[in-house]
Amino acid sequence: MAINFDSALGIHENALILRARRAEVLANNIANADTPNYKARDLDFSAVLEGETAGANLSLKKTASGHQSEFLSPDAAADLMFRIPNQPSVDGNTVETQEEMARYTDNALRYQTSFQFLNSKFQGLTRAIKGE
Repeated sequence: MAINFDSALGIHENALILRARRAEVLANNIANADTPNYKARDLDFSAVLEGETAGANLSLKKTASGHQSEFLSPDAAADLMFRIPNQPSVDGNTVETQEEMARYTDNALRYQTSFQFLNSKFQGLTRAIKGE
């Protein structure tokens, strides 16, 4: 009997990839906290995961055999949303460092949770293959 990894792992594989992409966006916001006229960006995790955002495709795809699999299209930057600040700065920067750090931490915790869940799934599959 063949193992179907899509049904065995569920959506957590895609969630890990998307959480890593979101971490990049949030880290970029934090890094540009002092850049004049920089606009903080984010992506709607649940909308992208559900496939509702334009350009998001839950099936992993490769453009060439040597490329890594992409969860989001290369045009995903166009799908990022701008954040509306609670208190915009005088220089036009919309990054609120404390808010971004809180979002980054929350994203990191959720990434770790999905990673641990996937790890337990792989351990279970390994035990099933070994017949334990």
